[in-house]
Amino acid sequence: MTPLDYDYLRKLLKERSGLDLSPDKQYLVESRLLPMARRLGLAGIPDLVQKMKGGAEPITKDVIEAMTTNETFFFRDKVPFDHLREEILPALLQARAARRSLRIWSAACSTGQEPYSIAMCLKEAGAALTGWRVEIVATDLSLGVLEKSKSGLFSQFEVQRGLPIQLLMKYFKQAGEVWEINPEIRAMVQFRQLNLLQDFSQLGSFDLIFCRNVLIYFDQPTKSAIFGRLAQRLESDGYLALGAAETVVGLTEAFKPHASRRGIYLPNNVRAPSIVPGIAPVQLTTLRAG
Repeated sequence: MTPLDYDYLRKLLKERSGLDLSPDKQYLVESRLLPMARRLGLAGIPDLVQKMKGGAEPITKDVIEAMTTNETFFFRDKVPFDHLREEILPALLQARAARRSLRIWSAACSTGQEPYSIAMCLKEAGAALTGWRVEIVATDLSLGVLEKSKSGLFSQFEVQRGLPIQLLMKYFKQAGEVWEINPEIRAMVQFRQLNLLQDFSQLGSFDLIFCRNVLIYFDQPTKSAIFGRLAQRLESDGYLALGAAETVVGLTEAFKPHASRRGIYLPNNVRAPSIVPGIAPVQLTTLRAG
């Protein structure tokens, strides 16, 4: 791959997906795209680039999907789900008691483990959500990972990563060499294709947004712009959950860090809501690691 080919790919990936590759990541591009070029019967990446320059949009989309990182697992990092159980869900149950509805967005959901983890958390709330209308919207740029997400099928390796055995036995059934998630849990999640670089006002507003471990791949102006649009989609007393290595500090004035919950951010026009005495944390005892 020539330097010019690499520059072309860097520019295209940033414009189409937000992925901001540094000059020293040529090896990563080669490792992911060379097998694709060979599957297409091409000699190498320069031929792949020529096809893309010639207007081969299906190949361009495949290149973007190949370069998109889709690392995920159930209850990833655990802490955000502890926050959901201990504070966010109890506070929202109190704040939304009149309308009895919740909307949650899992942005960059990859192969579905995050939104399904959220769904299991809500299911474990039991009677606390009886009669409530709950929507979980999960989006990703990649059609390939969305198709896998919708299937609700996971390998033995995937269910062993972060998923407590109690929840595996409660919400999955084994089907040959894979595990299939409970249809009731699967039905709680709506999967849609979405590019975070584009307008997403059509999604409506949300009480909680999980946007974790995706913005780290974007440059600062792109992050700032996305934070601005996320703020427009979040209720004024809602919550934003970011990844452990992500922050809003120095990037936007739209959010501020939660005073005591690492990785949780609030719209900058409200204080952290307090929970009225008597509203206890939702009991999710099966979420203990095991």
